[in-house]
Amino acid sequence: MTRCLVTGATGYIGGRLVPQLLDAGHEVRCMVRSAVRLRDQPWAGRIEVAEADATDPERTRAALEGTEVAYYLIHAMGGTRDFAASDRRAAATFAAAAEAAGVRRVVYLGGLTADPRLSPHLRSRAEVGDIFLGSRVPAVVLRAAVIIGSGSASFEMLRYLTERLPVMTTPRWVHSRTQPIAVRDVLRYLVAWAAIPDRVNRGFDIGGPDVLTYGDMMHGYAAAAGLPRRLIIPVPLLTPNLSSQWVGLVTPVPAGIARPLVESLRSEAVCREHDIAGYVPDPPAGLTSFPRAVSLALHKIKEADVATRWSSASTPGAPSDPMPTDPDWSGGSLYVDDRRRPVDVRPEVLWRVIEGIGGEAGWYSLPVAWRIRGLMDRMAGGVGLRRGRRDPNRLRVGDSVDFWRVEEVEPGRLLRLRAEMRLPGLAWLELSLSQAHGRTVYRQRALFHPHGLLGHLYWWAISPFHNLIFGRMARNLTASARRFPFRTGG
Repeated sequence: MTRCLVTGATGYIGGRLVPQLLDAGHEVRCMVRSAVRLRDQPWAGRIEVAEADATDPERTRAALEGTEVAYYLIHAMGGTRDFAASDRRAAATFAAAAEAAGVRRVVYLGGLTADPRLSPHLRSRAEVGDIFLGSRVPAVVLRAAVIIGSGSASFEMLRYLTERLPVMTTPRWVHSRTQPIAVRDVLRYLVAWAAIPDRVNRGFDIGGPDVLTYGDMMHGYAAAAGLPRRLIIPVPLLTPNLSSQWVGLVTPVPAGIARPLVESLRSEAVCREHDIAGYVPDPPAGLTSFPRAVSLALHKIKEADVATRWSSASTPGAPSDPMPTDPDWSGGSLYVDDRRRPVDVRPEVLWRVIEGIGGEAGWYSLPVAWRIRGLMDRMAGGVGLRRGRRDPNRLRVGDSVDFWRVEEVEPGRLLRLRAEMRLPGLAWLELSLSQAHGRTVYRQRALFHPHGLLGHLYWWAISPFHNLIFGRMARNLTASARRFPFRTGG
């Protein structure tokens, strides 16, 4: 067991590293500016928390006291003019504090490139790595290129560009070679260095088994996501600034984050050695291939467990799954129609109406529209509305309800239906109830995860009709509950 300190625990890698270290049997202390930011993490009760800024020598040393291995996962994305100077100052302060606290190793995750001079972002990463390697505390600097996993800024940019643009005009960096690595392999390397006793002070290139251009990765993503092959047309005149603005326009990735990523992509990022295998051997099945890494990153979105993206009750089960600490723009697009209505009926009465939805009871809004949608689905080879229900009053997980499937039932609280009609994406209908201020509150959410550009166009095309369909549904369903004999106070 090793006593570890993790910085950047609210970030992409740090938030995934902490539970991995805990599961490996290590003790973990997280250094954050504000402890509140970790309060709701599922592993918060298993760690120590130290509040400190990496540029504060005294508080950083106090946070490091008693730890053996320190993970430095703090990065500036170039949002300020002097971000590189801030990075150097924080790294130098942390290195000195680690020496004063008697830390035996610092582990740093940096960037991989053959020519860091081409990108201020990568140059700063290289400078931070050199600061740790030049300090008196032995350091391991892991250099990675594009990390493949839901929530990774590089992966999210790849995801959105490929999903939304069947035809792309791209800058020259689309032909730059890179060696992407799955987030699970990055974490495996990071965790391993908590237990390796050797006094190692050097950098290691880490990458997956595939060397690809960015264009290759777009085609690979499209194949894994079941999208048609993308048409890529390079435009040599697009500068990094124009490219980042273009990415910011097409995707929800902010331009301030897109720019350093784009600048980094201009230079080749291929491993020059694989010496790390001498300390952390490759797994028996080998490192994760790019296609498998993408499939793992898409797994929770492609399967019914997409709830990990939008349900606060769920916990990610793998490093490539979305996490609560990931940015709002990560995890792919998820359109939501959310409606709430307070109603003066007892919760059990409203629940009887919710659980009886579909089949003979119908969908409480424009029956003709639902019949037309069912007919269209059958014409497209879908199930339509002909399945009805197994039981008119009770539902269980796995039951069919017209062209929906029951994905989750929490009696008296939640019914979640997954659409099985023909759609350019995945859709859910979630009906739930709660209580507030002595009243029962009905909540209705329609969720849609689009598949490619057609999926986005589908949602935008039907959005004008949502009030007619979902608005009426909420009003009529709650009105039906009021007609039951046992109302609040009755």
